[in-house]
Amino acid sequence: MTEEQNPEDLTSLGEQMDEEPDELNQLKAQLEEALREKEQYKNMAQRAQADLVNYRRRAAQELSDARENANAQLLLKLITVADDFNRAFSAIPEDAVSPGWHEGLQLVHRSLQHQMESEGLTRIETAIGQPFDVHEHEAVFFEPDSDNAEGSVVRVIRDGYKLHQRVLRAAQVSVSKAVEQEPEARQDNDNQEAQ
Repeated sequence: MTEEQNPEDLTSLGEQMDEEPDELNQLKAQLEEALREKEQYKNMAQRAQADLVNYRRRAAQELSDARENANAQLLLKLITVADDFNRAFSAIPEDAVSPGWHEGLQLVHRSLQHQMESEGLTRIETAIGQPFDVHEHEAVFFEPDSDNAEGSVVRVIRDGYKLHQRVLRAAQVSVSKAVEQEPEARQDNDNQEAQ
C-alpha cells in the first residue's frame, strides 16, 4: 500500500535533503567545538585541582618549617641555660653548698636536659683525636700537638647540638696542627736526609 506522492512533494523532499547535509555538517562542527571546549575546561579543572593540592602541601610544609624554626630558636636559648648550669657545676665545689641544694640543682639540670632531648635535641659526640668535621665542628684554636694527627680535635671548648639530624650549634673545638721543630732539630733532620 504505497501512496503515490505528488511530484511537488518529491521536489520539496529533494530540497530538504539538500539542506540537511549543510545543517548536519553545522551540527557536527558545533558538537566538535563543544567537545573541544569540554576537554579544555576539564584540563583547566584538573590543573586547578593539582595547583590546590600543591598549595596545600606547600602551606603545610611552610607551617611545619615555621614551627621547627621557632622550636630551634627556643632550644638554642635553652642550650645557653644548660651551658650556664655546666659552668656553675664545674666552678662551685660540692662542699660549698649544702648537699640538698646541690642535688636540687642537678635535678633541675637533668630535667632541662631531658626536656631538650624529648624535643629531638642531641649533643654532638666529639671525641679527642677524632678528625675535624666542618659540618659539626667550629675550629676556635689551632694547637701544636704531637699526640694527635694534624687536623684532629684536641679539646672541646663548647658542646655542639643537633636538632633532628640538623646541626643547630656546631661544637667549638681546638684543632691540632703539626708541631714545629726547632731550627737545630730541623737542620739535623736535613743532614740525615742528605747522607
